[in-house]
Amino acid sequence: MKEYKMRRGEYLDERIPDMEATIEEYFGSISGTEEYKGSDLYVIDDPENPVFERIVAGAVSYSGKKDKLAVEFEERPAADVIADGHVDAAEDAVSAKNEFLLEATGRDAKSRRDSLKRKVEDKDETPDGVS
Repeated sequence: MKEYKMRRGEYLDERIPDMEATIEEYFGSISGTEEYKGSDLYVIDDPENPVFERIVAGAVSYSGKKDKLAVEFEERPAADVIADGHVDAAEDAVSAKNEFLLEATGRDAKSRRDSLKRKVEDKDETPDGVS
C-alpha cells in the first residue's frame, strides 16, 4: 500500500469531497471496504480496466496530521494482458492511475517521484538508532 500526501496547504477532503464516487468514476464499482491503519478503504474487486486485478483506495486519517491517500493497485502480469489482446488497456490504466493521483494530491507523476526520492534520501541520512 502506498500513501500519498497532499501539496502544502491542501487537504484531501477539499480536493476530493466524495472519495467513493471519484474512485468509482476512475476504476469501476466498489465491492466493499477493507480496514487499513484504522480507516476503511474502498475495494474494487473487478475493475473496469482489465489490466487491474484489484484496487484498494481511500483516505487514511491520522490524529493531528492531514489525511493521506492510500492506494494499492494490483495489476495482472503484462504477458497475460498482451495475450488477452488488451494492449491499449495498459495505456489507459497508466492514464487512469496518474489522473486519479493528480486529482487527489495535486501532484503530477514527476513531483510524486521527486517526493519519494527525498523521503528515501532523508531516511538514508538518519543515523542508526534514531527515528
